Amino acid sequence: MLPRRRTAPPRDPVHHPLFARVYARASATAETHGIAALRTELLHGVTGRVIEIGAGNGLNFAHYPRAVSEVVAVEPERTLRRRAALAALRAEVPVDIVPGAAEALPVKSEAFDAAVASLVLCTVRDLPRSLAELHRVLRPDAELRFFEHGLAPGPGMAAVQRALDRTVWPFLFGGCHTARDPLAAVEAAGFRIVSQRSFRLPVRGPAFPTSYCVIGSARRVA
Repeated sequence: MLPRRRTAPPRDPVHHPLFARVYARASATAETHGIAALRTELLHGVTGRVIEIGAGNGLNFAHYPRAVSEVVAVEPERTLRRRAALAALRAEVPVDIVPGAAEALPVKSEAFDAAVASLVLCTVRDLPRSLAELHRVLRPDAELRFFEHGLAPGPGMAAVQRALDRTVWPFLFGGCHTARDPLAAVEAAGFRIVSQRSFRLPVRGPAFPTSYCVIGSARRVA
């Protein structure tokens, strides 16, 4: 009898192991430079069953209020998913780590009270489809919380962002795009913006292509 051939495990839809390791270290450092406070602001008042897309290494988990009954954290990148699993063990709310991509969420329709998109809409392969999936899985009038970077308000930096997106930036930074407009995309997907605050990171000093941020919430329109 011939020996049985081993089949390789299926490749994840997103595979950036080197970037994932760099991102995990850099994001942990950024927590002490204001990002942790923004995560607290993002998640303040969230309740019920929550889906988080692109959960990364799980840095949001420590900021979920205890009124949250469950977090379903979807992360397509295996290296980050392993780190998220460790973060979930330390969270004060139940967190279920799920492999999958934002463009095809492996969950039922109208199953969640809230959704969270945190520094992820820049990296999804299909932004309209990803937001359409969030619209699908949220209950009517449920809330989408978002914290994203995006298109600069000035034409000079916006032109730089678009040039970077067409060339090296997505390749170097795990599929990230700097010139997307998260607010416009959220509204186009059938959400009503309830609140939003635009700001720059860092607040002082030179601006970077990823400096132009927005944080806020939107409601799912039936």
